[in-house]
Amino acid sequence: MLMDDIELIELPKILDRRGNLTFIEGNTHIPFKIKRTYLIFDVPGGEVRGGHAFIEQKEMIVALSGSLDIIVFDGVKEQKFSLNRSYQGLYIPNGLWRHMENFATNTLVLIISNTSYNENDYIRNKKSYIDENISI
Repeated sequence: MLMDDIELIELPKILDRRGNLTFIEGNTHIPFKIKRTYLIFDVPGGEVRGGHAFIEQKEMIVALSGSLDIIVFDGVKEQKFSLNRSYQGLYIPNGLWRHMENFATNTLVLIISNTSYNENDYIRNKKSYIDENISI
């Protein structure tokens, strides 16, 4: 089952009195080659981001600052993950519905993807997702 493939990944954390450092390497810390990254920021209070599934895209979501909740749905059950550490990332495989909510003020989110942007990769209708039992 795809829900079992979701993973909260602890990233390397190098502690230093001058400031800490975390890094991410594709195929090492995340289970794919990095093809694209993008940021989500300045989300107004109460807003929800996402609300879709991907056919091919796998992603890792990291709260670089602030916090948020990620709700993942496989067509039957839902699971909530809270991110608030810049050295943790949530790996979400393709085929799962997800949305992000409860953004704290000034939250900055990094999304790391294994694909380039492709509008045709998005499943944006939740009813169709459920009806077609999309699980890739």
